[in-house]
Amino acid sequence: MNFTLAAKQLSEQLVNMNRVINSKNALPILADIVFTVKDNILSLKASDSEVTLMADIELTESEGEGCFAINGKDIMEAVKGLPENPLTFSMDSEEDTIVKIDYFSGMFTLPVNNAMEFPTLPAIDNANLVTFNITEGLLQENIARTIFASADDELRPVMNGIFFDLTAEHLAVVASDGHTLVRNKVLSVKATDETKTGSFILPKKPAHILKNILSRTAETEVTMTADGRQLQIVAAGFTMQCRLIEGRYPNYNSVIPKNNPNIVLVDRNTLVNALRRVSPFSNNSSNLVRIHVENNQIQLDTEDYDFSKTATERMACEYNGEAMSIGMKGAKTIEILGNMSAQEIEMQLADPSRAALILPSEQPTDMEILMLQMPMLLND
Repeated sequence: MNFTLAAKQLSEQLVNMNRVINSKNALPILADIVFTVKDNILSLKASDSEVTLMADIELTESEGEGCFAINGKDIMEAVKGLPENPLTFSMDSEEDTIVKIDYFSGMFTLPVNNAMEFPTLPAIDNANLVTFNITEGLLQENIARTIFASADDELRPVMNGIFFDLTAEHLAVVASDGHTLVRNKVLSVKATDETKTGSFILPKKPAHILKNILSRTAETEVTMTADGRQLQIVAAGFTMQCRLIEGRYPNYNSVIPKNNPNIVLVDRNTLVNALRRVSPFSNNSSNLVRIHVENNQIQLDTEDYDFSKTATERMACEYNGEAMSIGMKGAKTIEILGNMSAQEIEMQLADPSRAALILPSEQPTDMEILMLQMPMLLND
């Protein structure tokens, strides 16, 4: 068996495949990537037993069919430095334990393993499916905007992922760690007569992989199909299947306040830069920033009396409400604002003890973005 393909194409896919492979594996074969050649197509597969990623590459030419497994890191390191030139893989027979790879100025050989030892994918249960289509760009954008707010909580594993909630009105993409919550409503994706409502929790690892391999500008459709235990994602350049987090996600809508009458409008970049300047002067353990709003002005105050450090900064805003002060964890507020793209943001406040809502002043087309941050206690 032998086949030829472009080095750059293979290198790009090997980088994605290695995102799946763990540094330590229960089964030695899971350190490998499976190469399968059939009908002039090279199919690649990598897995950690919970996440499996597959992709196809059209071959320049091929002779014979077969499959073998190569250590993922070895083949990626060997190929990634090569320029845009053809690579030719050759094996004398399927029983051969060595693959030879020739390129324009040299060659190398690598040991191969039996691909039949690679675990098979569990079947998707067609009896209880939640399925919908979403553009690649929208999916990438929503994962990137929410994943930072997911938790690392061994006692509540349902919080350790991104919640997808398909309703008759929209698709809600939600993440929360108990102190911060992000809820994106994708109004262009909803349950219809052909699809039914449903939900699932996507774990962090496959979410991070999708964030990195999806294109934010692509308009091609991605099909997501979940059966309660497994999720299959079919995109233009790859297929992923992963195990879902099982359990009931909390009622996220119930924690979002319905009436925060004090409205602050402020330039997002101005506020982010000011927070970055004053945050280093806050107490290391609390990272508390006091935010005082009054007379169309925001004042940020931080202090760390243990090291005799204080900082104050003021900026203009539009404010409709009573004078008030609220305590926020500075680093988390910076992270929230950094995951928004609007030039101007709206902060909706009620009182110093209730959650603050942060929204773009103008919502994107077919989207509703809302972020929530719980306040910190102020010692007056």
